[in-house]
Amino acid sequence: MTGTVTGTIGSTVGAVGDVLQKKSTITGSDGKSYWVQNNLDTQKVEATAEDGTAQEYLIVWAGDVNVADKSGKELTTLPGTVGPDTVGQKDLPGPDFLAVVDATKGSPTYGEVVNTATVGPLVENEPHHMQYVWHKGDNIFAGGLFTDVTYVFDVSQLPELSIKGVNLPTDTLCGSVPDAYWVTEDGGAYGTYMGGPDLPGPCTYTDGSTRVGNGFGGSPGEVVRLDPDGKTISEAPATPETAETTERCDNIPLLPQSTCANPHGIQAREDLDILVTSDYNEPRNIILNPVQAPSSYLRRPTVRTWDISDKDHPKLKAVSFLPDGPRKGLVAHHEENRAVMETTVTNLPEHKGAFAQTMQGGAIYYAPDITADKPEWREVFDLTASNKHAGSANPYGGGSNGGWVQTSPDDRYLYHAVMGRPASGDDPGSAPYILVLDIQQLLASGDSPQCSIDTLDEVTAGGDESDCPAIVDTLPAPGQPHWGALDNLELGADGKYRETTSPDRLAYANYFVARTGLNGDHRVCVADQAEDGTLSLDEEFRDERTGTPCIDFDRAAWPHGEYGPAKPHSMLFVTADDDIVD
Repeated sequence: MTGTVTGTIGSTVGAVGDVLQKKSTITGSDGKSYWVQNNLDTQKVEATAEDGTAQEYLIVWAGDVNVADKSGKELTTLPGTVGPDTVGQKDLPGPDFLAVVDATKGSPTYGEVVNTATVGPLVENEPHHMQYVWHKGDNIFAGGLFTDVTYVFDVSQLPELSIKGVNLPTDTLCGSVPDAYWVTEDGGAYGTYMGGPDLPGPCTYTDGSTRVGNGFGGSPGEVVRLDPDGKTISEAPATPETAETTERCDNIPLLPQSTCANPHGIQAREDLDILVTSDYNEPRNIILNPVQAPSSYLRRPTVRTWDISDKDHPKLKAVSFLPDGPRKGLVAHHEENRAVMETTVTNLPEHKGAFAQTMQGGAIYYAPDITADKPEWREVFDLTASNKHAGSANPYGGGSNGGWVQTSPDDRYLYHAVMGRPASGDDPGSAPYILVLDIQQLLASGDSPQCSIDTLDEVTAGGDESDCPAIVDTLPAPGQPHWGALDNLELGADGKYRETTSPDRLAYANYFVARTGLNGDHRVCVADQAEDGTLSLDEEFRDERTGTPCIDFDRAAWPHGEYGPAKPHSMLFVTADDDIVD
């Protein structure tokens, strides 16, 4: 791939100040140009420069709100024709972007959008996940759920960034719908491609094996190994050669061998040579059809572990069906083990465990040893307990729509974003919040944890055993939080940032995927964490237009123009390479 950088100075429409535009372009494998255009607010950049403090930024991957995100009753006016001059107008798709937000406490522009880096020429990417944490020298890997594209960005010169690579559908023929990424120590990454091969039928992977898939957005998904610039090194099948039949795994259209292989969450322990992925849903039922999925059994009950001793060629090691719990789901996909959205690993050398959470099942599972040939997963927490703690009128854990889950670097806490269950009929629903669990006793139990949620009393009480995770806090988070990120950076006395194992704040975003009905209120918030683990909303992280806490992405104008509301999905705390030490 080749790169060029051009720059022009212009002004945005309205009172947002002068904007410096810098466009970085690369050539994709299809011979076409792909770009990111920075739209830097020069007044804000100058204000931070005059302050003299090294800057920390919150990078938010956001999509343009357009007509495809609306329900039928909202579709009142549509343009008669669509052309280049109407892009972004009248609810038509506009550019997706990375918002660069000043996250430096005490800065004169704290909480303000300093730059919007728009991507092109593709629109309607449905920006989804990046990696879970950023380390010095890392590129950012960001996925387009609808376009089947992975973008790679260089953030070493923040607040300006450039494009380093673009991975197109033809670069991953055996998988589609990229979801999440884990960046390895060498700068490369693993990515989960939740959907099936681009075309239905047999597909041959890098290892020479073949699986039969039912097409784009279907099954089985795969894990892709990417180099630091996003080039495909290898594609690895997420399903074994034999059918997965321990529990019901529906595929639509039907496959010769049933599979639950739709990897979503992904995290690794390189020191253990183990990668963990969690299976969520056959995704075409979310991204191609805005109605209820036709089968509860498209929501997956499985977690997979991978051998990454050969880092460029991950190999599936085990497929684990999570055990069902004691609570009776109101519908089949409310059973505790259904829709395993996310997984997170422990971090300290003495720990070898990992957690997994279920979005519709409303439960958290733990395996004490992910290096085992067959890891033993057990339910250790039911969201019924935290829903009750959060004051929900109906604390029932099923359908609570949990998302982001992450261990703290020091393995003290487990964080979990819960969107809540919308009210329906006689059900008043459950509350949205950010959950903090103390997991120290559970991890201290080593390979023989006692905690197991296996009675209805434990579902509500949080477990009878002394090593069960304990609720530290449920921070009210109106607006339906789906994703989050820990701030793993701290400013030292020398004026440079360095990584910390005890983050004291986190950010979260209120948006999932509009077409599922879980649209959220499109705000991004920051919460501070006290020494006892409790959270409080950062009242100083305020919207520059409304003056209220949290950043509202439902605004008329951005540095890149009057494109209207946006959908913020994922975020990372990042700083320029010159401002951080190893």
